Amino acid sequence: MQHLNYNHLYYFWMVQKKGSVTKAAEALCLAPQTITGQIRALEERLKGSLFKRVGRNLVATELGELVFRYADKMFSLSYEMLDLLNYQKDNSLLFEVGIADALSKALVSRVLLTVIPNDGSVHLACYESTHESLIERLREHKLDMILSDCAGGSLKYPEILSKKLGECGISFFAAEASTLPFPACLEERKLLIPGKRTSLGQQLHRWFAEKNLNVNILGEFDDAEMMKAFGYFNRGIFVAPSIYRHDILSQGMVLLGETNDIQEEYHVMFAERMIQHPAVKSLLATDFGDLFAGLDLQVQSFEHRIS
Repeated sequence: MQHLNYNHLYYFWMVQKKGSVTKAAEALCLAPQTITGQIRALEERLKGSLFKRVGRNLVATELGELVFRYADKMFSLSYEMLDLLNYQKDNSLLFEVGIADALSKALVSRVLLTVIPNDGSVHLACYESTHESLIERLREHKLDMILSDCAGGSLKYPEILSKKLGECGISFFAAEASTLPFPACLEERKLLIPGKRTSLGQQLHRWFAEKNLNVNILGEFDDAEMMKAFGYFNRGIFVAPSIYRHDILSQGMVLLGETNDIQEEYHVMFAERMIQHPAVKSLLATDFGDLFAGLDLQVQSFEHRIS
């Protein structure tokens, strides 16, 4: 049997993964005509069509789906092999971490600093994006690990493992104090909160309804730092995980109240192959309980004082 051209197979695999010839061509830095020609050559070799047109979209045929399943296994294994070789050949091991844009940079730094040695043996590279985008990059072997406030995406894919690092309640801050008790004081001024697509944003909306609070939301933010910046300029009450309370108070902000009814969770997600990476092994073996345990007691004490 004539040898299979794996470049042709790779181009087909990329088109199926990206969803179109145009997107695959952009990822491969090739002209769309080149991609189309290579796929036609593969179809001639396999004696069958790999795609069919449905409206304006390309959809894999039955043959295309079969070929893609095998190609996906093949190229996933090749990426895994390259990952392992890259870790072993250099004096410093590359550690590419995806960070959900909803997370505080302060917390991310604290977590990563606990597992990155000071001897230069690990070279850290951070990439920030949405949780959904990071999951896709992790599945494409473009990241080694993800830090996120959501673990839902990992449950869809058996090759992705996850661990919950911890959780904490949230606090409400403002540039000026209020004469009203908490949480009634939240109705006094406009609010700055995380976007509804975030777990924290969804929890806040439910909590407002449960407490019968008639709040006025000035803005919703995917970027926690941007939300805090508006709060620092006295544009409204903003929220933040209670773990950052002391840092925010040191900036001259006033604590209006705290609650454990809303929990910000922190998760790490990684591909199964990464269990042997030194930084991942260190993180999995680290107990971050001290980072959250003492805080919970402080929040409970505060809630007791204002109730």
